[in-house]
Amino acid sequence: MKNKLQLIIWDFDGVIADSEKIWLENRRVFFKERLGVDWNFETINKYFGGTSDKTKKQILSRLGYETDEQFWKDVLDRDVAFMKKHGIEKMPGVEKILVDKRFKHCVATGGTKAKTKLKTDIIGLEKFIPEHHVFTVDNVEKGKPEPDLFLFAAEKMGEKPENCLVIEDSIAGMTAAQRAGMKVVAFLGSSIYQNEDYLQKVKKLGIKDIFYNMKDLYEFIKINV
Repeated sequence: MKNKLQLIIWDFDGVIADSEKIWLENRRVFFKERLGVDWNFETINKYFGGTSDKTKKQILSRLGYETDEQFWKDVLDRDVAFMKKHGIEKMPGVEKILVDKRFKHCVATGGTKAKTKLKTDIIGLEKFIPEHHVFTVDNVEKGKPEPDLFLFAAEKMGEKPENCLVIEDSIAGMTAAQRAGMKVVAFLGSSIYQNEDYLQKVKKLGIKDIFYNMKDLYEFIKINV
């Protein structure tokens, strides 16, 4: 990565904001109510962590649970209601990296455009990354773990994959970045990832640069550019 980094591609949930755990818990409760499946949080995270609702629908279908458009509209409505009531918070320390203008910054998230707009408005992301540099699953046919979204983001930002650094928290996202031929680091600042089992899954992907706070991540970025 030395002297090559031009673009930082951020995941959103679990990286810029500590929100991945919120959506997964919402899915856990909702799936139990609507589908009658009594999965614990670890199971939900295993199958669905870091994936878009489009991908979640495909996974559920493979598991034998068919869902329709109304099902996913109701899922979104529940998430929106939560955000309007409780809000979401930026990950501590993320702003110090976002304001570093030595690099381009963009977001590539598995969330839908409408939901992502609400999330980014709540935390005031446009002060750091303009709306037209926020790319969502709506921009591509296949979401993470496929590489399409990261490749789309790099193309729109005018950079080659080898000059991009992806900051991800999920196995699906890290896999997508690797398939895109990009450098990827694991950010495990959310409490849901701070366990040995998850750490081993990350290491199994061959990812060695693993961070638990933005300060250490930023030092890594500054040293390696």
